[in-house]
Amino acid sequence: MPHIEANGISLYYEQDGNGSPLLFISGSGGDLRNKPNQFDSPLADAFKLIGYDQRGLGQSDKPEGAYTMAEYADDAAALLDALGLDRVPVVGVSFGGMVGQELVLRHPDRVEAIVLACTSSGGTGGASFPLHTLQHLPVEERVVEHLKVSDLRHTDEWISKNPEAWQRRIDMAIGAQRADRDEAGARKQLEARRHHDTYDRLEGISVPTLLAGGRYDGVAPPTNMEAMQEQIATSDLQFFEGGHMFLIQDKSAWPEIVRWLQKHC
Repeated sequence: MPHIEANGISLYYEQDGNGSPLLFISGSGGDLRNKPNQFDSPLADAFKLIGYDQRGLGQSDKPEGAYTMAEYADDAAALLDALGLDRVPVVGVSFGGMVGQELVLRHPDRVEAIVLACTSSGGTGGASFPLHTLQHLPVEERVVEHLKVSDLRHTDEWISKNPEAWQRRIDMAIGAQRADRDEAGARKQLEARRHHDTYDRLEGISVPTLLAGGRYDGVAPPTNMEAMQEQIATSDLQFFEGGHMFLIQDKSAWPEIVRWLQKHC
């Protein structure tokens, strides 16, 4: 298995695809054993895609103690060091977008351009939905609440009119839950996410930045992404038809992101 020492821990990573290197930072609970994943997206057709399991998750180390957003960002920079990569474009999705913000702020010389998808800055710019507040719920109830906030079109009225479609969404989400997930590591990630706040520092980002979001996202609302655009002078903002999963819901999303990256890299 491809593990590499980075920032004092062993990170599991994979790389595949064509073209120049691009670092992908995944969202909450990201685990490369889950398929399909980023390597099944159009990114892998346009770039040599690098993905990894973040600390506490998947097949990477799960060190003791609390985790911080700074540590997650330093892990990403250390992974680039270990792979002998100097400066690369970065795509961060959801929690990965939070890590991406810290990465480009703490290690600006390592990022050529960055896509921050369905994410938030915290602070005055608005926090993403507090997913940690759902962790005490039974699995099905937690999934239902997460699905509702992930796409605000899932209203009670829509659910009552589309019971079979709604149940399929619930069943698929429950089926995607890994029995071997490290719950302690997942909780530590959510706790670090809870304290994420880059808003007052975002004006320090000077690389080309694409802010990409879903119009119906209740996890990272459009207003949060608009607030980020106001802070980042080098940013473009584009919304797509979908919620927090707009990258899957809107077939134009990945091609648009690839085009933007190819223009700025």
